Amino acid sequence: MSVLPADDDLWCRRYHPSPTATARLVCFPHAGGSAPFYLPVATALSPDVDVVAVQYPGRQERRAEQPLTDVDAFAERIHDLLLRQPPLPVTLFGHSLGATIAFETVRRLEAGGSEVTHLFASGRRAPSAHRETRCIHRRDDDGILAEVRRLNGTVTSVLGDQELMRAALPSLRADYQAAETYRCAPDAIVDCPVTVLTGDNDTETTVPEAQAWERHTTSTCTVHTFPGGHFFITAHVDAITALLKEHFARTTGSDRGTAIRP
Repeated sequence: MSVLPADDDLWCRRYHPSPTATARLVCFPHAGGSAPFYLPVATALSPDVDVVAVQYPGRQERRAEQPLTDVDAFAERIHDLLLRQPPLPVTLFGHSLGATIAFETVRRLEAGGSEVTHLFASGRRAPSAHRETRCIHRRDDDGILAEVRRLNGTVTSVLGDQELMRAALPSLRADYQAAETYRCAPDAIVDCPVTVLTGDNDTETTVPEAQAWERHTTSTCTVHTFPGGHFFITAHVDAITALLKEHFARTTGSDRGTAIRP
C-alpha cells in the first residue's frame, strides 16, 4: 500500500473512508469555506464514493498557515496531491471560488494525460465571463464581513460571533484576492463533461454567465437552475446529492472510466 506524504493529509478530508469505493469525488470549498461544508455530501455518497473534501490552508486547524492568494497556486498544489491518491475514476465538484479552482485543476490533470470523469461547477460564472469586480479583498475588515453577510455564506451563529469572524478574515481576504485576480483565456477548455449548478437569484452569476461554461469544454455542458441566491446549494442538498448519485450510477457501471495515475 502506498504511503501518502503527511502534507497531503492536511489538504484531504475523508469523513467516511471506504475501501470499497469505486469512484472518487473531490470537493472544493467557496471563498472563506472549509472542508466540513461537504460533510452532507460525503455522508450521502458513502460507501460507494470516496469523497475527498479539500481543506485550504489558513482556516480551522490550518489557521496558522499562510493562505494562498492565487488560483493557479491552488490548482498546482491540488493537482500534485491528486496524482498521489490511490487510483480511482475522479469527478471534481466546486462551489464559487471552488469551481474555478476545480476547473484549473482539471486542466492540469488532462494536460498531464489523466482523464477526469466529470466537472460540477456550482455558483460560479464561466471562467472567461469576467466582471470588473469591486475589489472586495482591498476593503477594510468591516467591508469584507459586510460582503459575507450580504451573500449569507456563513451560518447565522458564526456571523454573530465577532471573534470567529475576525479570526477568519485573513483566509477570506486571501480567497477574495484569488477569485478577483483570476483571469482565463476565452479558449481555455477541458475535455470532460461539465454540469453547471446555479441559483436563479444569484447576484454573482447570471444564468447567461452560467450557460457560458459550454465554451470551456469539448464535451457536453448541462445547466441546472435552482431557486435561491449565491448559496442556493445549502437549501438543495438533497437534490444536488441526487444528481451526484445519478452521475456515479451512470459512470461506475460497466464503464468505470479511467483512474488518475501518476
